[in-house]
Amino acid sequence: MNRELINVIEQIGREKGIDKEILFEALESALLSASRKTLGPAENVRMHIDRKSGDLRVYCRKKVVGEVTDDKFEISLEDAKALNKDAELDDELELEQERPPQDFGRIAAQTAKQVILQKVRDAEREGIYSEFAGKEGQILRGVVHRIEKRNVILEIGKAEAILPEREQIPGERYNPGDRIRAYVLEVRRTAKGPQISLSRTHPGYLARLFETEIPEIQEGIVLVKATAREAGERAKVAVASTKRDVDPIGACVGLRGTRIQVISRELRGEKIDIIEWSHDPATFVARALSPAKVSSVTIAEQGELDTQPSALVIVPDNQLSLAIGKKGQNARLAAKLTGMRIDIKSESEVEAERAPVADPAADRAALDTLAGMTPEAAAALSAAGLASPAAVAKAGRERLAAMAEVGDRAEQIHAAAEAWVARKTPVADVGSGAAPAEPAASA
Repeated sequence: MNRELINVIEQIGREKGIDKEILFEALESALLSASRKTLGPAENVRMHIDRKSGDLRVYCRKKVVGEVTDDKFEISLEDAKALNKDAELDDELELEQERPPQDFGRIAAQTAKQVILQKVRDAEREGIYSEFAGKEGQILRGVVHRIEKRNVILEIGKAEAILPEREQIPGERYNPGDRIRAYVLEVRRTAKGPQISLSRTHPGYLARLFETEIPEIQEGIVLVKATAREAGERAKVAVASTKRDVDPIGACVGLRGTRIQVISRELRGEKIDIIEWSHDPATFVARALSPAKVSSVTIAEQGELDTQPSALVIVPDNQLSLAIGKKGQNARLAAKLTGMRIDIKSESEVEAERAPVADPAADRAALDTLAGMTPEAAAALSAAGLASPAAVAKAGRERLAAMAEVGDRAEQIHAAAEAWVARKTPVADVGSGAAPAEPAASA
């Protein structure tokens, strides 16, 4: 052992990125394994390589006893006192052996080599794990190395990472040598080394892209409060500003949409809706359903058995399909973004639910009481499907006048029917649980 050994260990440490102390310990362990034939299988023996000179020393740990029965493991109190005057019975002393280790032989040398290589591999794996263990939830850039059963294997520095098929944006194609970015899902220890799992479909990837591309988010002026995605198709992002004079939507969109377009291109043209977050749940739900306009939002009280809050959203009839979206996509994303179960109804559906149930007998009785009505006219109107004052008022004067049984009384009967309907119709409730949704920026 000499200075050359020190140089070799330092060089290996630099090339492999391993602490040289780990290499020294590996070499000591390997030499000890190779010396078993000479030193015996004693577990109380250790080897030490001087970190500066490279000299090898062998030490043996022995117990202080009154009477020695095995000199490999025990030392007498008298001999121990000669070495250390403070030695007492049952103490353990470590003694340097005088005889140097003999030639190891081919098998012993091969054993030492295997031990060193294994220690180096273990140290490399632990170093890689330590490097990436704290990067979960971050974006990494890698190079496509190979593709196995539609799973993409990327080279990220000294490590390999896997992008499973289920975490790939639909329609994406990869070729060896392509440089791509992905979100770190998980870093796990395995028997074959650390396993790094990536994703390009996770909502966190979208949030990290916003942080990367938008300076106001990096500086903490604008906050990403929530994200929801259907990868490759559409996403919603809720943002809020920490300063009143900063428009969070405008900051994310950028001049002429330049910032949001960069993010959209990274996600294969994914359409991104940016909405302003709100403390008020009803307002937030209304904005989350944009671009649809919302009439009102009612937040239901959450019971003990409810796993998530729910909201009833009422929209104008011509906004119902827009609020639900293609195959329910807009409603699904809004529910993911707000964390609520959202029930959407049109105004006409709500009115129909509120309308009283028709009573044929009561309608006919009311029909008979209309001014100008005769038994013959009532019978004719009922036969024509106009069996209530509301139906008569809706039919119009011309249709009534065309009936022989009504004739000249059409004007009087129609006016009486309209007056009856006006008396029975309640005043409409104009109240609203939320302001109309503000238009959302999108790319």
